[in-house]
Amino acid sequence: MAAAAVDSGKRPSANGKAAATRSVSSSGMAAKSLPRLALVFLAALLYRQLQAPPPKVPGTPGGPPVTSSRIELRDGRRLAYHESGVPREQAKYKIVFMHGFDSCRYDALPVSPALAKELGIYLLSFDRPGYGESDPHPGRTERSIALDIEQLADALELGARFYVAGFSMGGEVMWSCLRYIPHRLSGVALLAPVGNFWWSGLPANVSRDAWDVQVPQDKWAVGVAHHAPWLTYWWNTQKMFPASSVIAFNPAIFSREDMAILPKFAYRPYAHQVRQQGEHESLHRDMMVSFGKWSWSPLELEDPFPNGEGKVHLWHGAEDLIVPVGLSRYISERLPWVRYHELPTAGHFFTLADGMPDAIVKSLLLGDD
Repeated sequence: MAAAAVDSGKRPSANGKAAATRSVSSSGMAAKSLPRLALVFLAALLYRQLQAPPPKVPGTPGGPPVTSSRIELRDGRRLAYHESGVPREQAKYKIVFMHGFDSCRYDALPVSPALAKELGIYLLSFDRPGYGESDPHPGRTERSIALDIEQLADALELGARFYVAGFSMGGEVMWSCLRYIPHRLSGVALLAPVGNFWWSGLPANVSRDAWDVQVPQDKWAVGVAHHAPWLTYWWNTQKMFPASSVIAFNPAIFSREDMAILPKFAYRPYAHQVRQQGEHESLHRDMMVSFGKWSWSPLELEDPFPNGEGKVHLWHGAEDLIVPVGLSRYISERLPWVRYHELPTAGHFFTLADGMPDAIVKSLLLGDD
């Protein structure tokens, strides 16, 4: 009896064996599932970080109020605009101005009231899509913005032809105007225009030299916008690596003359409007379009004024640390119909230097060099 009792204690029951097997099996399955669950969790977390928040559209619930005049485009989007100079109906010259990166309709070329009155200049500026109070345009391309300008000009009855001028990223848009609406133009001024390092026809050494002028963090930010545009939002909002120096307002990108001009930015009561729809729809999408994959290059353009009825002027500062001057130099050499003005000591913000806005406008309208 004792032996039987001892023996029975050594033999697990059939139910005990099954329970032990189930326990080992469940533990194994759990161990195998943990990496998968962790991977799913990390993927969901990454996806969330990559997704930009929806834009705060002006005039919609939760969005900023509409305080400006706006026109409606054919696709239903609205553009907010600002008028300055002499009244439109009295103007001899009508100029549509394109603001640059991280700016809005109020950052127009500050032509003096005296010159505007003397020459009869009407200046129209507008918020590019996603900026200020213009509706966002997720499908924005280098072509669509030129067509927006044409529709805006028609809505305000500027006539068959008008002048266009643009600064920085707005300057790059001038190439699109020359490509898509040359028949509507009386003259063009490109002011420190942004260049795309991947435009076809640019020699490797020219692109490389211009690329090397940038601070390292901008090489990364621009490279992401071109090669992996879907990462642009994440790259410029994450904290592990430095994002775009322009977005961060890094002082390393300002030349000596720029530093002297920057105090003029100190009083911008409208500055809160620039990014009010969200940085992705304004700043990041700007980068994605500007440095994206274009199907054409400015080097392919032909003279829009073969009979001398208008001129194309390109102005650039030799000390520009934000937009390398090398691309403008090369393109101007290749396109003999572009009148190139290089300012030997100027940085990026020469358009705000005393007397420069009037000099630029006189050159555009009267042909003064």
